[in-house]
Amino acid sequence: MRVAVLDDYQRVALSYVYWTELPAGVEVTPLHEHVADLDELAARLEPFDVVVAMRERTALPGALLERLPRLRLIVTTGMVNASIDLAAAASLGITVCGTAATGASTVELTWALILSVVRGIASADSAVRQGVWQSGTVPGGDLAGNTLGVVGLGRIGSRVAVIGQAFGMRVLAWSENLTAERAASAGADLASSKEELLSAADVVTLHLKLSDRTRGIVGAAELALMKPTAYLVNTSRGPLVDEQALAAAMARREIAGVALDVYDTEPLPPGHPLLDLPHSVLTPHLGYVSRTGFDVFYREIVADIAAFHAGSPVRVVTP
Repeated sequence: MRVAVLDDYQRVALSYVYWTELPAGVEVTPLHEHVADLDELAARLEPFDVVVAMRERTALPGALLERLPRLRLIVTTGMVNASIDLAAAASLGITVCGTAATGASTVELTWALILSVVRGIASADSAVRQGVWQSGTVPGGDLAGNTLGVVGLGRIGSRVAVIGQAFGMRVLAWSENLTAERAASAGADLASSKEELLSAADVVTLHLKLSDRTRGIVGAAELALMKPTAYLVNTSRGPLVDEQALAAAMARREIAGVALDVYDTEPLPPGHPLLDLPHSVLTPHLGYVSRTGFDVFYREIVADIAAFHAGSPVRVVTP
């Protein structure tokens, strides 16, 4: 059995000892570089019986799966992966299994980005290294006494909201089906509309699943509602935000700053307009990338492969 581990950007996959628990004869090959071209990806994966997908870094559509006659098992980190064509996998006899996922690392990164962009940490760090001591900078913003707008109050958003209160912030929350009772359980007030939240918040943070309904939920009209002193943070999914509208709004200084961990196209290609945004902090989709998170992922990936090899797959993901 040959196993391919996709998108091992940091070259850490094989450092997890759990692989030694696999039966003799199972060969594990990490692929370190992202491959977007369908033909090249099909050629790379053709020799493998098992593909391990690191979240949604690489799409596995039906057009690819049907070109991989040896493939019998896909293991994805987490139990939900919108980049895998589950119906096509089922029709081709490919089993899809998942793992547990931890949300703590994404919550913590969200607050790392909020603090960094509001206080200008990244630019201040760069200035100190260049021998500049505060010259040319402006005072950073404050959190205490200001309003945090949480768009999406699910597992991650509710934990972000609780931390906002610890900073002395008023927390407003909104999503299409959010109730006042659910908002109150996270210590938040329910905004009557998306527009009210965007107009009132000093920091807006997005925590929604990507769907046809949420794609582009923050576009030019929404950005125009935000205060010129407000900040936008996205650690959820890139397409929630219209990137062209965001670049234009930032160029016109319609909002004070932006912090992003997710993008329409990942990895972010050279020359992308987001790379030139002023007053921005950009990270390479690190929300779930932590030692604890990866330990959970790789332990359960190995367990999934071993169970499949034994003929009793566990944590099966169905269409």
